[in-house]
Amino acid sequence: MLSTLRRIIGTPLTNRARRLAATFHEQTARAGDVQRDLLRGFIARNAESQFGRDHRFGEIQTPDDFRRRVPIGGYDEHEPYIDRVRQGDTRALFGGDTRVLMFAMTSGTTNRPKTIPVTSQSLQDYRNGWTVWGIEAFDAHSAMIQDGLRPILQIASDWRESFTPGGIPCGAITGLTASMQSPLVRYVYCMPASGSRIKDIEAKYYVALRFSIYRDLGTIIAANPATILAIVRLGDRVKETLIRDLHDGTIDARWEIPPEVRRGLRLRTAIRRRRAARRLEEIVDRTGRLLPKDYWPNLQFLSNWMGGTMRAYLRGYPEYFGETPVRDVGLIASEGRMTIPVEDGTPAGVLAIGHHYFEFIPEEQGGACDPETVAAVDLLPGRNYFIVLTTAGGLYRYNIHDLVRCVGFHNRAPVLEFLNKGAHFSSLTGEKLSEHQVISAVQAAQQALGLRFRSYLLLPAWGDPPSYVLLVESHDLPGGDRDGRLAAEVEARLRELNIEYAAKRDSLRLGPVRTILVPDGSWAEFQRRRLAKSGGTVEQYKQPHLIPDVEALSHFNIESPAVS
Repeated sequence: MLSTLRRIIGTPLTNRARRLAATFHEQTARAGDVQRDLLRGFIARNAESQFGRDHRFGEIQTPDDFRRRVPIGGYDEHEPYIDRVRQGDTRALFGGDTRVLMFAMTSGTTNRPKTIPVTSQSLQDYRNGWTVWGIEAFDAHSAMIQDGLRPILQIASDWRESFTPGGIPCGAITGLTASMQSPLVRYVYCMPASGSRIKDIEAKYYVALRFSIYRDLGTIIAANPATILAIVRLGDRVKETLIRDLHDGTIDARWEIPPEVRRGLRLRTAIRRRRAARRLEEIVDRTGRLLPKDYWPNLQFLSNWMGGTMRAYLRGYPEYFGETPVRDVGLIASEGRMTIPVEDGTPAGVLAIGHHYFEFIPEEQGGACDPETVAAVDLLPGRNYFIVLTTAGGLYRYNIHDLVRCVGFHNRAPVLEFLNKGAHFSSLTGEKLSEHQVISAVQAAQQALGLRFRSYLLLPAWGDPPSYVLLVESHDLPGGDRDGRLAAEVEARLRELNIEYAAKRDSLRLGPVRTILVPDGSWAEFQRRRLAKSGGTVEQYKQPHLIPDVEALSHFNIESPAVS
């Protein structure tokens, strides 16, 4: 019965997915034309928007015209127009009868979240990108679909966290896509759609396990590998509770779940549940632990980011998953999907040329006021670039600050590997901490505590969990931070300034800020090292306050142990 249901669900889905994938691969053979046509469509469709009139879209005929008329900008440059859309005036960014379905919320560089418009077209692009990624991965692991689509565990968040003055929902696009799935498709996904409304992170992870551990799972999909590790570590830690709940069809009262959500979390397959509970008990009796390599023996692959700092998390996978292969989910942000990986074991993916218009800033021009950009088809393998996006969601020449390396081409479309969030951002677990936020937080902490630093530096530090350390020279903090007040003040300010940092701390994916004393003269030595490496001059030197490099801490002498 179950395999028949999976075939009924899977066959139409895989047929449509293969058609989309064929179109994607065909487009890569004529990437330049596809990109130019896409840009012309965006310009024509939104020429009568306020943004279009302000930037004279009616006079744009070519990509060169577009570059001359529209300056490269970030969120702050788009915010005045986005704010009008939040108030209900969609004509600020869009022409015609474009409908904004929601705003995707993510961390901003200042003290407010970014709200990215999600239109019908940008949502369709987002869903199609996932579909192409999925069929490429499933066809490479044929057991995912040989008897119908195998169950999938994917975590979604609430798409209605709040509402704009114009009544438009704000939240996570994953929650919107989950809410739009048909009941038949929802059967494939283990996590109940209502689970997206659970705010407590551990409660959400527990529910995810409770509804997936008894199924013959095919893959787990999460952008961040830290999420996957947190889920399975929780299962091992609370194995007795989990097994009892599975057997009894309950969810322990210890988990903070909204009552209306809890009432809807029911499992009616009693015989199947109890049989699974007995199997889990046998695993624990035999091994002393509850690990996914034992309870999900047919897991085909894991799906998460592999680039940048994410590589460090992957070292923890063998303990829990054995040699299960990993496929990168692609470079995805609230602004849109940028790459579609088509192979296991690599963070590189093919540029999603049919969804957004892309330009690229060579890394060496990343700090220029008016950098030259390179078209997608003109990238050079081995070179690093910052991505600039123009999207159906109303973003025009938007610098997302993602640094990528071109590692080759798939037909005429570049294959890109994510490196990091740019020189002024750090992201250990997806928090996208900006240097602006760090400066604001440390300045506020100094004012609150009556301190005055000549300089300081916040660095990511690897650990379980990872965290950030604040380096201060000893003469600026006599006696160190023994009571932890400085670290606590900085921590509190970062939570206020960055909603994603706060979420990662609440979910224990990040540890608290710690303070470290370095010897007097450390900043002068640090300056010498950086100038020797860059070839710059003292007059040009600017002391950074955030460096997104987990190895950077090893280059400093430590005068005091970390204090949190």
